[in-house]
Amino acid sequence: MLQSRQFTAVVEGQTVTLETGKLAPQAGGAVTVRQGDTLLFAAATMSRQAREGIDFFPLTVDYEERLYAGGRIPGSFFRREGRPSEAAILTARLADRPLRPLFPKDLRNDVQVVLYSLSSDGEVPLDMLGIVGASAALTISDVPFGGPVAAVRIGRIDGKLIVNPTFQQIDQSDFDLRVAGTRDAILMVECGANEVAEDIMVAALEKAHQAMRPLIDVQDEMRAAVGKPKLSYTPHALSADAVTAVRSWAGSRLKDLHARPMTKVEVGEAVEALKAEAVAALAADGALEQAEVDAAIEDLHKEAVRSLILDDRRRVDGRGLTDLRPLSAEVDLSPRAHGSGLFQRGETQVLTLATLGTPRERQELDGLSPVNEKRYIHHYNFPPFSTGETRPLRGTSRRETGHGALAERALVPVLPPMEEFPYTMRLVSEVLSSNGSTSMASVCGSTLALLDTGVPIKAPEAGIAMGLVKEGDRYAVLTDIQGIEDHLGDMDFKVAGTQAGITALQMDIKIKGITPAIMAEALQQARAARLKILETIQACIAAPRPELKPHAPRLTVIKIDPDKIGAIIGPGGKTIRSIQEQTGATIDIEDDGSVFIAATNGESASKAREMVESLIEVPIVGRIYTGRVVRTTDFGAFVQILPGTDGMVHISQLDSERIEKVEDVAKVGDDLTVMVTAIDPEGKIRLSRQAVLEGWTPEEALERDRRPSRKPGEGGGRPGGSGGRGGSRDRHRS
Repeated sequence: MLQSRQFTAVVEGQTVTLETGKLAPQAGGAVTVRQGDTLLFAAATMSRQAREGIDFFPLTVDYEERLYAGGRIPGSFFRREGRPSEAAILTARLADRPLRPLFPKDLRNDVQVVLYSLSSDGEVPLDMLGIVGASAALTISDVPFGGPVAAVRIGRIDGKLIVNPTFQQIDQSDFDLRVAGTRDAILMVECGANEVAEDIMVAALEKAHQAMRPLIDVQDEMRAAVGKPKLSYTPHALSADAVTAVRSWAGSRLKDLHARPMTKVEVGEAVEALKAEAVAALAADGALEQAEVDAAIEDLHKEAVRSLILDDRRRVDGRGLTDLRPLSAEVDLSPRAHGSGLFQRGETQVLTLATLGTPRERQELDGLSPVNEKRYIHHYNFPPFSTGETRPLRGTSRRETGHGALAERALVPVLPPMEEFPYTMRLVSEVLSSNGSTSMASVCGSTLALLDTGVPIKAPEAGIAMGLVKEGDRYAVLTDIQGIEDHLGDMDFKVAGTQAGITALQMDIKIKGITPAIMAEALQQARAARLKILETIQACIAAPRPELKPHAPRLTVIKIDPDKIGAIIGPGGKTIRSIQEQTGATIDIEDDGSVFIAATNGESASKAREMVESLIEVPIVGRIYTGRVVRTTDFGAFVQILPGTDGMVHISQLDSERIEKVEDVAKVGDDLTVMVTAIDPEGKIRLSRQAVLEGWTPEEALERDRRPSRKPGEGGGRPGGSGGRGGSRDRHRS
């Protein structure tokens, strides 16, 4: 029997329990993390051999969202989990980012972290527990790891900061801030916010860093109690002889390389040319390997670029630390898309195209979050030609999923509410050229596309990526980083927002954390840059177009009594299908009685609306209707005055003169113009043709209607007499 050990941390009054020793004994390290009835499993394992021929650390973090955790069976055809959902991919990326900087830089053994959801109570989100679980598994494992890491979520309700809010509290919060870090510094930030000011965000970051310390303490306690000795590994490093030889040969060449401003292509070509010279000079006789020479040149180039920034306060393209690259914006590029926007910043160019749809086109989500659908969808594509490269197109990468989600999160706070703009919106950002921060260019391009579409957004948005170069106590915060500064620098800090405040944050770093003070400086620089970009966007298009594009669907919304839904649907959906076929419109009905009519032209929409309204119209006393005779009897005729609603005309009210037989005036199938003279408490409708012929009021018609009490089988018709409820009320579709 395996012996398990439990360890407990209390975070702002919330108990988090970590357990190890019971599950997955052959993993390098395995733990469960529990808060409330939410339980997550984490395992970490390292290969015994280094992977040959690579120049990076091969870390993989996977999160498997199991729906049994919420007591649910997957909705797919196979009734099992398939490829990871977007939420699962984002959770895995969220855990990867704070872990990666804490592994040895020279480690080339494969390390894999696997996370499972075992229980979800619908209150506690799993993502922050995933980071804690991954860190704890690594901390007690035999894997070399410089942690522990902890993570917390911060919300703000009524001006009060809340640590680890529930799903319900997140819905009420001004922002959803997720922060991970070590005892001394912050490693990762992810946030969606409703135009929150920079000083509030800094206060929330400081609160998060303080709140996570009990989770670091408990992992240190676990390591002391049950931690395994760390495995040894063969460090991947260049030989000292190779570094010395290349450094001696290169001299000041790499620094001189950047004596003048250079584009991305020019930098790449210059470095490759220098590598070729170095290989010819140092590897021709076999004394050094070409790979060693290439790697040494790369290292020396990194030193030169970082020195240029820290010592000369200048960047490879000649800009100062806070300068933006040239900006441009354009709209209305696609004649058939519902909206389009092209944004360019330096060599980064993104085209975003917008499509409007009906409520039925909302994306349905099958996961453990209480959110089960969304009406705003943002997709991001990063083709190889955008960096001048070739590679097979293999579907959406995890990076593309993450960048699309970041742009989506940034724009959600400015979208109009469903009641004001009931469309489903899908935006696709196509990266056409990349040299730094395509995700933030996607935010800018999407703002242009939304304005071009005519979506009444709250305010235009812009995004910017900030960088960092830090050596000891010296550092430089960079505005609008390009690819080389992302690759050779220490931070990629993306900030999106409006003029009023922040709507999204994402920070990745390569060093072992930064302080809130550096983050505050980066946020202020980002705000200044954001305001400049907004000027460019608004110079291109200042406000949403007053009208939708000709090919965009026009959406008409009618509110009806939910009890009338069946009359519109008809038996087996026959009625609603008939309306759509006759008009060319698309009709969606919600359970609350909201009827959405979508059409690409006004005539189609108007005709569909008239047909829907006729189905739900309520008969009114005194109103004259032309209806069809649906049945006759000895005592009168039944006339359908509205779809699904009929009433009875007594034989005495069929004509101004006495008639012997009903069929003398009214035969089945005839059209008859009648007045509603009365509706009794049971809903039976009394009609009169004589009132129409004589010009009587309903009261006069009743006064002259001296019929005796009704005989069995007599009486008016009732609403729904020829129709009634039918079909499902669960988001009615056809």
